[in-house]
Amino acid sequence: MLQRIQVRNRWKFIFKPWEEADPWLFAACIALTIFGGIMIHSVEINQGLINWWRHWVTGAVGLFLAIIISRCRYQTLIEWKWPIYILINLSLIAVRFIGTTGLGAQRWINIGGFYLQPSEFAKIGMIVTLAALLHDKTVPTVGNMLKMLAIMAVPWGLIFAEPNLGTSLVFGAITMGMFYWGNVNPGWLILLFSPLISVLLNNLSTPIWVAWVVIAGIIAWRTLPWPWLGTFGAVLVNVVSGQVGQIFWNVLKDYQKMRLTGFLNPEKDPLGSGYHLIQSRIAIGAGELKGRGLFQGTQTQLNFIPEQHTDFIFSAIGEELGFIGCIGVLLVFWIICFRLVTIAQTANDNFGSLLAIGVLSMLIFQVFVNIGMNIGLAPVTGIPLPFLSYGNASLLSNFLGLGLVEAVASQRQRKKRWN
Repeated sequence: MLQRIQVRNRWKFIFKPWEEADPWLFAACIALTIFGGIMIHSVEINQGLINWWRHWVTGAVGLFLAIIISRCRYQTLIEWKWPIYILINLSLIAVRFIGTTGLGAQRWINIGGFYLQPSEFAKIGMIVTLAALLHDKTVPTVGNMLKMLAIMAVPWGLIFAEPNLGTSLVFGAITMGMFYWGNVNPGWLILLFSPLISVLLNNLSTPIWVAWVVIAGIIAWRTLPWPWLGTFGAVLVNVVSGQVGQIFWNVLKDYQKMRLTGFLNPEKDPLGSGYHLIQSRIAIGAGELKGRGLFQGTQTQLNFIPEQHTDFIFSAIGEELGFIGCIGVLLVFWIICFRLVTIAQTANDNFGSLLAIGVLSMLIFQVFVNIGMNIGLAPVTGIPLPFLSYGNASLLSNFLGLGLVEAVASQRQRKKRWN
């Protein structure tokens, strides 16, 4: 009997760190990582590459780090917000001087053969910094919001200049999601996006653009603390934005322009910017309901789709596992999002809640954009599919975010037990 009790206590000691974690969130992320390795192996099986194995090793390292972080007191990060902010900016500046270039961009730092991408970890650093700035403000003022935007603009600008359009868009999604959850007036968020909308609408239809300028003015009148001045400023900014849209367009690199417009009519350049999109749609359509079978996809196995192990891994899932496989992947992502929202709603404090929403905004935006570009509904922006696409830095940053959220979940559950 004594021996049984000792064995039982030993097992309790081993599994005790897992008792307070969110098992569904951990299980979903681990399942996607394992499945991602299988699909990467499928698209590279005829090339003799071992990226699938590296994906699993990186995932194991990321999971180990997530477990460690989940056992820490996340509130201490509030005191470290500025060192974290300075660190991510210094790493992004270092890319400009010692970074390596690939695929037309300078984004990586080579450290002993391991290519570190600071912009991926900057996403987590920005979530921590922004959560620390927002957590003690019940209703942020316009001044608070502008100060935070100015703080976030520094790393965003460094990433955009790499150039890295995809990650800079993720930064915007994180900021908007956390602002909304932090009780920033939704009308202010619309006004933040209104200049970009004016740029797009002015190139499409002048009457629609004029109508949008009027709508922006109405929103400013109803939401800003200084109606006359705010309305005048909102209308002026949107008018100017619409007129200088061409200048903004010229700032983008040629490949960024093609990525942004190619999805509207990929057949216009079937061997260039539209090639990825056309081949991806063919692959997903060929999968039909049940798919051609694992390792049996013609588009996948014959390498018709470049970079399929990264940006276009979803097309391989669609071809080889069909509609059922795609729905299964979306269901797992839904579980992750549901658990993140649940943790955000039941967190001990605003800081933990904002951390969970920041990670949610980061993941859900990447899922929507990546799957959208695979099925031809979004431009090709180089955004990976979380936990599935190959990319060491991206996978590690996702697991770091998972660790932060699990730390929030553990503290929340511990509080319930004590009560």
